Amino acid sequence: MTKGILTPVIIVLLLSSCGELESQQPNSSSLQSKEEQLSDCEQHYQNWEDNLLKSIVSGSVSDGSLTNGKMMPYSGSNFTYFDDDSYLANRAFTSQEVKLSILDTYKKMEALAPHRQFYLMELSNEKGGKIYPHRTHQNGLSVDFMMPMLKNNQPYYGLDTLGKNHYLLSFNEKGEYSEDKEVKVDFDLIALHILELNKSAKEQDLRISKVIIKIEYKDYLFKTPNGKKLKASGIYIVKGLTPLINHLHDDHYHIDFEEI
Repeated sequence: MTKGILTPVIIVLLLSSCGELESQQPNSSSLQSKEEQLSDCEQHYQNWEDNLLKSIVSGSVSDGSLTNGKMMPYSGSNFTYFDDDSYLANRAFTSQEVKLSILDTYKKMEALAPHRQFYLMELSNEKGGKIYPHRTHQNGLSVDFMMPMLKNNQPYYGLDTLGKNHYLLSFNEKGEYSEDKEVKVDFDLIALHILELNKSAKEQDLRISKVIIKIEYKDYLFKTPNGKKLKASGIYIVKGLTPLINHLHDDHYHIDFEEI
């Protein structure tokens, strides 16, 4: 064969090889479309998830700060953060240990309460401190969880996507929604979640120090199968609240953690 001249067969083989190489390269348009599919909140989380520095919790839940806080993922297979504006305002930070406890619990709930979806509410600012209008949530050890609901004894999510307005919903002393009494708080699922959360927390050298929930709910909570276990667990459920604070905890339950 004359040097420098490619036969038709070699040309075909080279072109075929080039085609195979091109097929193995990432498609820039597909990568771009995947990027575009991420919501603003999901993209916001990606900007923070590389923070590997150890969290430092200082002070108390009502007068404290947080160093190297960890942002909770916006969503997972069975949970979602409740409000986009709150999330983008960096109100979903917590300590590394609390973050791992919450995520581990949601993982366990996939098996214990399959097909149920949960909504995570406000945690702390990136550096802790005052976070209006909460009196606590200052050092990365406070978390709000949305009440799971039932309607006609079936899971109900019709009120879960109201964002920050969810805090303004009103429920009576039995946990029934003021505008539709068929919508009720799922007390048994709340008790199960709290029990599992405390187990996960202990694996991170934490424990639940306090659960704040509408006082009138306690009887209904403790009557359920998991509620009886919760009552026997020794986890502290508040015994008294001011009328305002009591009213504000009819749509969510607040949990404070402490180191052990």
